[in-house]
Amino acid sequence: MITRSQLISAKDLEVDGHMFQDMSSGTANGSSMELGECIQNTGFHEDDETEDAVGGDEENRTSTVKMSPGKEEDTYTQIKPYAGMPKEVLLLYSVQARYRLPREILFWLTIVCTLALVALTITVIVMSPRCLSWWQSSPVYQIYPRSFKDSDSDGIGDLKGILDKLDHFQYLNIKAIWISPFYKSPMKDFGYDVEDFRDIDPLFGSMQDFDDLLAAMHDKGLKLIMDFIPNHTSDTHQWFNLSSSGHAQYKDYYIWANCNTTHAPNNWVSVFGNSSWTYVEERQQCYYHQFLKEQPDLNFRNPHVRREMTLKPELILEEHTSPVCQWPSKVSICPLKLVTMQNCSQVKTLEIVRFWLEKGVDGFRMDAVKHILEAKHLRDEPQVDPQQDPDTIDTEFELHHDYTTTQLGLHDILQAWRGEMDVYSREPGRYRFMVAESYDYEETDKTMMYYGTPYVKESDFPFNFYLMDLPTNLTGTGAQGLVNLWMANMPVGKWPNWVVGNHDKPRISSSVGQEYIKVINMLLLTLPGTPTTYYGEEIGMMNINVTIDEIQDPFGKFNPNASRDPQRSPMQWSDGPNAGFSDANHTWLPLHPHHTTVNVEAQQKDRVSVLSQYRALSLLRQAQLPLHRGWMCYIWSDADVFAFLREIDGLDKAFLVVLNFGADSVINLSAITELPEQLTLHMSTKQENYGMPVIKSSIATARGEGLLLEYSTHMRFNPGHASQCFVSEKACYLGVLDILYKC
Repeated sequence: MITRSQLISAKDLEVDGHMFQDMSSGTANGSSMELGECIQNTGFHEDDETEDAVGGDEENRTSTVKMSPGKEEDTYTQIKPYAGMPKEVLLLYSVQARYRLPREILFWLTIVCTLALVALTITVIVMSPRCLSWWQSSPVYQIYPRSFKDSDSDGIGDLKGILDKLDHFQYLNIKAIWISPFYKSPMKDFGYDVEDFRDIDPLFGSMQDFDDLLAAMHDKGLKLIMDFIPNHTSDTHQWFNLSSSGHAQYKDYYIWANCNTTHAPNNWVSVFGNSSWTYVEERQQCYYHQFLKEQPDLNFRNPHVRREMTLKPELILEEHTSPVCQWPSKVSICPLKLVTMQNCSQVKTLEIVRFWLEKGVDGFRMDAVKHILEAKHLRDEPQVDPQQDPDTIDTEFELHHDYTTTQLGLHDILQAWRGEMDVYSREPGRYRFMVAESYDYEETDKTMMYYGTPYVKESDFPFNFYLMDLPTNLTGTGAQGLVNLWMANMPVGKWPNWVVGNHDKPRISSSVGQEYIKVINMLLLTLPGTPTTYYGEEIGMMNINVTIDEIQDPFGKFNPNASRDPQRSPMQWSDGPNAGFSDANHTWLPLHPHHTTVNVEAQQKDRVSVLSQYRALSLLRQAQLPLHRGWMCYIWSDADVFAFLREIDGLDKAFLVVLNFGADSVINLSAITELPEQLTLHMSTKQENYGMPVIKSSIATARGEGLLLEYSTHMRFNPGHASQCFVSEKACYLGVLDILYKC
């Protein structure tokens, strides 16, 4: 019912500046009124043909409303809504149910849809698993800078040489690059004897060269991991010079003990052999070194060492005649370069770690961490063979290192460094990575401690060196045993990693034979976790032969049979002079004679080469969910073959990896009911028959061959075989939305 107040008198109704004519004829007590046509507005006129077609103009655009029940009716004829109507007409009809209800329905529908969208967004965020970080999604590539690429023709690799070869990492689909030390150093141990932690050795370039390299890497989406060497310095470091002279502030920066030229304080032995104590005439004491005598160990039980080792002096010159500078709330000697200055200064501090993080470094490899602390009592370590003559002990393997490795307080130091790096990880997309290096051999539990605890984080992972034992375990069962040694002992929810070679160990292709390098690369790139590739492994480089006269390695000079030079030969880029490594007449180490055929340039042209298959696996690992974050389940191992599945819940696609480390073999997997009868060959290290069907009851592999088989099934292996399966961060795939969710 329309009330009188909602009606508009024809006399007062104005449309487009014109008045409707009063067509009323009535009596004094209320006459019948109706709105007539506005004669001056041609928009209200229709021709006769139109009126006939629609049944008359008045019928289609007017309505009659009766008012005042019980009285003589007042009848108002209203015009229906039309385009361009004034607000008075619009308001007249907007309150009618047929117009009001659709508006209210649309309003509440919008509210409900908005709330549903917000709820869905929150649900997706809460249910989504954590995205993999850059150090999880990409292999790590180790560069030994002396041997990667020489840019200045001195026969030694440098930072500009690395810059020239950044496209190589993009070709391999590698995002994380670890560069071995390039600090200023006398090079007694090729950079692991640091003279200045905040400078670049001129052999490798300048700080500007480093800044240019880092900027170029970040422009290409690459991450840089540096070596951090906390355990020791060079004996040319300013701290050691002051400590040797007995300076009050620095005298306990290193580990000193009373001794003489003939009797060491105890039986502790250096990693490089012989006593780990060296006598200093000036101080009339011995200092401790777990490596070379040119690498004295820092005393991390001294709080000043912890501060100095992680501090960067920033000088604000003031008039001051004393060489003593005031630290915030502490007093400390100025660095050596300031001692001779008449103008000393207020010293502000930033950690060494911060120095490099502020430059933009993306992570650190913490070197030789188990050696950072030693027992304060300096007792003799127990002998492995109690019957051995103590005077004949001269190698580290003849003692149990109860007092010189993994001491109480070590993990507190590492956790403090991790905390510092976490501060810099708050910037989105700039997570700072930390990996610990510790050779703990059969003491796996000590290695796992570097992951930290459920409450206190430490390294993202400690390096896993157990696959380096493949040469002595080259069977299917042996390979599974080495993989399981890590997976079975790794804390729940942590991320695994795999290493088969580095600058300290022989190249894997020399240790096991060239025919196995492809299958080992397939193992690395299909296991769960982060693989680490030592430069040259992607093309199958082998050890070189180094004569006694050519030995550069200080360890090799002590024991030629243990020289590390063979695995450090120059990178083989092409079949040209010096394998494309350098334009110099002589390189710092000899080249391998097979560089004319085993080189990057040649293998890029061969689609079945070691390099091409490494690249294909790296791309596949990134593209396929089951390979980079799915379950890994053991299904077969014998004297020849090691096989495992990679699958993810909710995704029909899965992979079977079959690796042959022995003789030609045929395996029958008919007992694995979760596998379909027929699988598809996705990749083989020895064939090009990609896409051909393979029957699970007869899977044949040749010696040193690896197969990557793809299959589709709704059945999952992991639910019924928990003891055979591992996953770091469980996630399920929802195909409808094409997303991962926690399950």
